[in-house]
Amino acid sequence: MSDKRPLDIAVISDVHLGIYGCHAKELVQYLDSIDPKILILNGDIIDIWQFSKRYFPKAHTKVIRRILKMTGKGTEVYYLTGNHDEALRKYAGFGLGNFVIDNKLVLEVDGKMHWFFHGDVYDITMKNSKWLAKLGGKGYDILIILNRLVNNVLEKMGREKMSFSKKVKHSVKQAVKFISDFEQIVAEIAIDKKFDVVCCGHIHQPIIKEMQVGEQSVTYLNSGDWVESLTALEYTGKQWSLYQHPETRAKTTAPEEDDDGLPEWAAARTISFPAP
Repeated sequence: MSDKRPLDIAVISDVHLGIYGCHAKELVQYLDSIDPKILILNGDIIDIWQFSKRYFPKAHTKVIRRILKMTGKGTEVYYLTGNHDEALRKYAGFGLGNFVIDNKLVLEVDGKMHWFFHGDVYDITMKNSKWLAKLGGKGYDILIILNRLVNNVLEKMGREKMSFSKKVKHSVKQAVKFISDFEQIVAEIAIDKKFDVVCCGHIHQPIIKEMQVGEQSVTYLNSGDWVESLTALEYTGKQWSLYQHPETRAKTTAPEEDDDGLPEWAAARTISFPAP
């Protein structure tokens, strides 16, 4: 009997395979622990911006192999493009078996209209200063490397770990305002398009919350990332929840057996999952 947790939908984003900050080993652990009917990869899975042939360790390859293995076992996998893997946007609409590449996904799930997309198309920084965003990405990666070195020392001293980037985000008013503005813009557009639920990645801020725009509301979801937060969104029993993976030293995994930039709205697929 499988000890994997059955899920209706799992959403991960901002994995950034190909950079030092990616927690690929922990993500392999997570993927090995679940059995979703649908897996949504909500952008920035492979960091093509910072991709280097010199750095793509086995753990990063294992993530890709695990996902492909899931498709072979019947999981529907949707790869939704983000800004760091925008090179794949020209393949939007491509499908092979249970695997589909697209820029957005619209599903009617248990009677509620869901809109999944990465979110960078509504990021003013991305639209107007891509070079600045790319430079910031390099700096972010260096910050993560330094953070890990410091945390290794703190761990040996028996002290609590810290997150440099979270401290920066929480202490800089402009960063906090950017996150708030992003969420507000997404909520307003989702309500305008008559969606009940909107799910993004991009800003690395995992959350589930109801957002009010005038007299209307929408459920806003963000799947976080696998650089710092190590989070995923899970849908089961007609309810969304946020999964938090423990940031521990990864166990050894068993080897494998061998215009806004979005297309026009398409008709949504209707999905109803049986009640538990």
